[in-house]
Amino acid sequence: MSFESEKPFNDFQHFARGIRRCGEFTINESEILEKCGTAMMELYKGDRKPKTPEEKEFVKQITSDEVITDRNAKIFKRYLQVIQPRHLHRLCSAGGDEDLNTNGYSSGSSNDESALD
Repeated sequence: MSFESEKPFNDFQHFARGIRRCGEFTINESEILEKCGTAMMELYKGDRKPKTPEEKEFVKQITSDEVITDRNAKIFKRYLQVIQPRHLHRLCSAGGDEDLNTNGYSSGSSNDESALD
């Protein structure tokens, strides 16, 4: 059988309550990840060599940029996308207080005494 592993796959670093409870995967996808995820991760990292043609196809599709057709490769690729750090886009400028006094008004601290008369 392909993707055999002795222990279930858990990624408590990214999913503190478990893969099933994270809400990112369907029930079927989470079961496949828990059952075969350890073998998939070893194949992805290169710690394990593919034993079956299914595993060879998995490694080929995960490492290439081509369209993924294998079901296991799709699930693992989705897992890799979920654990990627998310980029935060801000809509404010990073310039600070430089533009606050450019509206044409003075700040009120003028040294011109004729303005008071």
